[in-house]
Amino acid sequence: MIDETLRAQLTAWRDSDPDQATAAALDDLLARADGGDATAEAELVDAFAGPLTFGTAGLRGALGPGPARMNRVVVSQAAAGLGAYLVDRGFTGGRVVVGYDARYNSDVFAADTAEILAGAGLLPLLCSRALPTPVVAFGIRHFACVAGVVVTASHNPPQDNGYKVYLGDGSQIVPPADSDIAARIAAVATAPLADIARSDDYPLAGDELVGAYVARAASLVPAEAPREVNWVYTAMHGVGAAVVDLVVDATGFPQPHRVVEQIAPDPAFPTVPFPNPEEPGAIDLALALARESGADVAIANDPDADRCAVAAVIGGDWRMLSGDELGVLLADDALRRGVAGTYACSVVSSTLLGTMAAAHGRPFSTTLTGFKWIGRVPGLAFGYEEAIGYCTDAAAVPDKDGITTLVRVLTLTAGLKASGQTIADRLDEIARTYGLHLTSQLAFRVSELRLIGEAMARVRTSPPSVLAGEAVTALDLAIGSADLPPTDGMLFEGGSVRVVVRPSGTEPKLKCYLQVKLGIDDSRDLAAARSRAGELMSRARTDMAAALGL
Repeated sequence: MIDETLRAQLTAWRDSDPDQATAAALDDLLARADGGDATAEAELVDAFAGPLTFGTAGLRGALGPGPARMNRVVVSQAAAGLGAYLVDRGFTGGRVVVGYDARYNSDVFAADTAEILAGAGLLPLLCSRALPTPVVAFGIRHFACVAGVVVTASHNPPQDNGYKVYLGDGSQIVPPADSDIAARIAAVATAPLADIARSDDYPLAGDELVGAYVARAASLVPAEAPREVNWVYTAMHGVGAAVVDLVVDATGFPQPHRVVEQIAPDPAFPTVPFPNPEEPGAIDLALALARESGADVAIANDPDADRCAVAAVIGGDWRMLSGDELGVLLADDALRRGVAGTYACSVVSSTLLGTMAAAHGRPFSTTLTGFKWIGRVPGLAFGYEEAIGYCTDAAAVPDKDGITTLVRVLTLTAGLKASGQTIADRLDEIARTYGLHLTSQLAFRVSELRLIGEAMARVRTSPPSVLAGEAVTALDLAIGSADLPPTDGMLFEGGSVRVVVRPSGTEPKLKCYLQVKLGIDDSRDLAAARSRAGELMSRARTDMAAALGL
């Protein structure tokens, strides 16, 4: 049974909720709970257990009623808190671009945000239609904004939505901005929702923003670059396709073979249980079309088009490249073109990028996980994280951008094709030049978060000393160093093996990022080297799972 304290919270929430749909959902859950439905009661308890935490990723969670869900009440409080933070910092009258994807309620949440920011004395620029996250992020610098907001849950399941915040430098928020904004949100949440000032006096941003972004993306392709490429594209039911079409026309590349089942925005994501190109089966339709059309490359964006996945014929058959493989391909291309600046990747990505940058006399930086850190590297030339996120035009978008990455991939693939080579050939060349670096992930999804804490404590107090038959030393990343701020993770490294273990920042998962590295001499016979690396990787995975006890 629902206790009286919780019942009073439910009633107060329903009375303040401006959304009839979530108010009705709350009434339904309460009626079912009063009728003895334990599932409904558990949902209500969880939804009202506490506020949805605002952090460096902003907000993200399941749609529904209650302070621990994504809804108009929570979003309105977040917008008011953000507005108060910006005004307190002296940005009254400053521009804030507000964008959104095609998920359920994204447009509503964005409109609420624009009204509340306008009511706070700021000048919101509300996007006139659903747009990719990198287009909105581009708008921050283009319009000289003091901040930006994108309503998106990226590649999360259809029941989720989110709220991503950028500051005026075009990068996602990092501490202490996140806690400062969270404190202002908490203060707003104590007052009635009706007390939040609103105004509908604000302009829309649409064609000018998209046109400027398309022109910038097209400028990345040299006039003399080959354009002949046969390719496949999927938008994964997201918002990338319309802008990709414009960019492709502007660059002169041929239009792709489209995965028509996934090309139009659809918040239900009907062809994939989890709309992330990294998930098994997500790009199967694209791979089938690539085989059928004899394509040179297949490219997928995630639903908000900030990530990019690439598949090609590797070892005689089509497969998706790992995030590290695509990262080093793009970095190698930039280094060959002589792109100056710092090359960067996250601590859980392959160490190969550092080796490549050093060979070309370019500075390199390792960052904490996430583009909120990568995008802030001074003088960034190129940055990536293994979770298929790539920054290929940091001067315009210091964040991951799946559309300009697509442009870079088409340019690279067409250039290779013109010289009689393939993506597989270039990967082989990189391995022979710098040594073979094989990476893999081991992830444990848990039903109780305490299991992650227990596993991390286990490898801290009893760290493995041998992985895949090679002695390793342990480094607690929570201590921090001159190169990295403290973070909850462990690094094990020795011989050919390297493993980073850390809790996921967005899912109830413990993740292991494994690498096996063989030297240049050992990589001359690539077939033998890959076989040996695969054996070492298999043993390292088994040993790491045993050490974690999961």
